[in-house]
Amino acid sequence: MTTTVPADARARRAASPSGGSPRDESPIGADPSAERGALRLAGVGRAFGPAEVLRGLDLEVRAGEILAVIGPSGCGKSTLLRLVAGLDAPSAGGIRLGGTTIRGVDESTAVAFQEPRLLPWRTLEANVALGLPRGTARAEGRERVRHLLQLVGLEHAASQRPREVSGGMAQRASLARALARGPEVLLLDEPFGALDALTRLRMQDLLLEIHAAEPTTVLVVTHDVEEALFLADRVVQLRTLRRAAPEEGSIARVIDVPSPRPRDRADAALAALRSELLDGLGVPSHHGTPAPGTTTRPTTPEDHA
Repeated sequence: MTTTVPADARARRAASPSGGSPRDESPIGADPSAERGALRLAGVGRAFGPAEVLRGLDLEVRAGEILAVIGPSGCGKSTLLRLVAGLDAPSAGGIRLGGTTIRGVDESTAVAFQEPRLLPWRTLEANVALGLPRGTARAEGRERVRHLLQLVGLEHAASQRPREVSGGMAQRASLARALARGPEVLLLDEPFGALDALTRLRMQDLLLEIHAAEPTTVLVVTHDVEEALFLADRVVQLRTLRRAAPEEGSIARVIDVPSPRPRDRADAALAALRSELLDGLGVPSHHGTPAPGTTTRPTTPEDHA
């Protein structure tokens, strides 16, 4: 299914080489051949006074890719999303989206947070409509909102207010609002962290269904290694710079997730990658550790007789 972008948004993007967004020529060079939704981060750093949060971050994100970002607290995961969203500016390097540099808040990106952040006095339908590009025609906007509510399974709850629905339903409305403008890049900051375990699993499945229907580029920050491996094409692990050597950058490793989506959560290959990532995060996975109360001993020839 092709992404539906409101006509007014398409017209604004076509009106200028930067697509109507606050981008201009990049210190890393413009690339007019870059695909819509492709991201390039070159030498990105962010410091707050003497404290470095990100350093030497080089990354290419393919158009339509789902990229998960993991790492310990304080490694700059949320800062990275803010930089891509244009809510903050890098201290070094540049970020290019679709061939031009992001400078300031960019209408080609959309953010969904851990909390739904819906307006309590508006219906779910009206909250989703807040995400539409400015100037969208009324009839076109109504159709876009109806389509998105159907996509996230909330068409029956369109007239309800946030206090009248569950946390999972509110988060689905938040995702629909983020998608309303037809963004090139969808940024998700721990989007399911506040949900119970079962609802979280359902929301992971829903995100993949949404991505199949509207294949935008997705950057998702998560503390859940299993979630990262289930959702993403690649997983980027960041390191905390205060514990890093001066020559080390923010990226500790990038892992390609081998199996195609949708994935079996019990896949042995994913379990092995989970152990590798947890070990890299300093959390022993205890993979292969004997159960409590059991003992091990070296094997002898008699064992194989």
